Amino acid sequence: MNLYPFALQSKLPHIGTTIFTVMSSLANEYKAINLSQGFPDFEVDEQLVALIHQYFRKGFNQYAPMAGILCLREAIAEKCQYVYGASINPETEITITSGATEAIFSTITAIIHPTDEVIIFEPAYDCYAPAIQLCGGIPVYIQLKAPNFAVDWETVKKYITEKTRMIIINTPHNPTGSILTADDMIQLQKLIASTNIILLSDEVYEHIIFDHATHESVLKYPKLAERSFVVFSFGKIFHATGWKIGYAIAPENLMKEFRKVHQFNVFSTNTPTQYALADYLKDRTNYLGLSNFYETKRNYFLDILKNVPFKYTPTKGSYFQCVDYSKISNKTDKAFTIQLTKETGIAAIPVSAFYHNTTDCTLVRFCFAKNQQTLEQTAERLMQLA
Repeated sequence: MNLYPFALQSKLPHIGTTIFTVMSSLANEYKAINLSQGFPDFEVDEQLVALIHQYFRKGFNQYAPMAGILCLREAIAEKCQYVYGASINPETEITITSGATEAIFSTITAIIHPTDEVIIFEPAYDCYAPAIQLCGGIPVYIQLKAPNFAVDWETVKKYITEKTRMIIINTPHNPTGSILTADDMIQLQKLIASTNIILLSDEVYEHIIFDHATHESVLKYPKLAERSFVVFSFGKIFHATGWKIGYAIAPENLMKEFRKVHQFNVFSTNTPTQYALADYLKDRTNYLGLSNFYETKRNYFLDILKNVPFKYTPTKGSYFQCVDYSKISNKTDKAFTIQLTKETGIAAIPVSAFYHNTTDCTLVRFCFAKNQQTLEQTAERLMQLA
């Protein structure tokens, strides 16, 4: 019996369940340490939790303004001025979003029309291309080369056409942990100066950057900022990915279009959390200390890897480390991660999941945003591969 008496044409026929869900489910099934999905396993700062409870109890539980609570947008503007030297109008150029993914989706939906081309650098976070395709746009993929995954701007120039409407950049980069430099930003600025290309800059790991490097935000470059949407995440920097709260920054003319989509997408974001974050941002040490905090975890994780026959380049940013396992196995990266989960009790993500054609580079990604006990247990289990 046909239970579906109508025809349905999928708008995303080639999209299935994300690899993050698959590997997390497998980790649960085999009681493996979950280093696959990018979330911390340690607690949020008690001060921030207390602030949220305070605003819950004060009755700040109804809809926030569509663009976000003004005091939070003002705190963000002050942060941008202090960190990046950027003057941002909190009323017209900042919108609080239900996570960075919503900000990315709303940006693409606001700008991309059918047949518009969007340049994506692969490996790439998996939410970019589906949003483009839902709008009738065409993803144009440029592969970054291991081990450094640097952008070759001369190659990018060859991919730009009259249909190119947007370029998406991500620094620090997920999954590879590479970062864009000041020279990269200058080259990008020259490349798109005489075009109508819009830039979408995914900077959710802005404060997780290592070895005395500097985060080169688009906001530091006025000629780029004037044509950019820049996306950030409170969930990433304050260890609360489940809160799904982020924000987008763009010039007023671009933000007007963004808000047209945002208001009919989610309309507004969790109210008491916004008030709490506005207070929490007043203490700059709450975000300026993140690099040292995560660099300690990265270095400990790299010490673990020294005892395992992986090949790797130390991550420069984010809380991810990619490794080449080709000295251990000749399996595909997906098969290797499944075996690693079942037999070693460590769940990772195959990097092929970040390519539109599942390019297999014998790389897997580990998340080291874990407490010390978890990392110590990881060391014990990975020694099985030594």
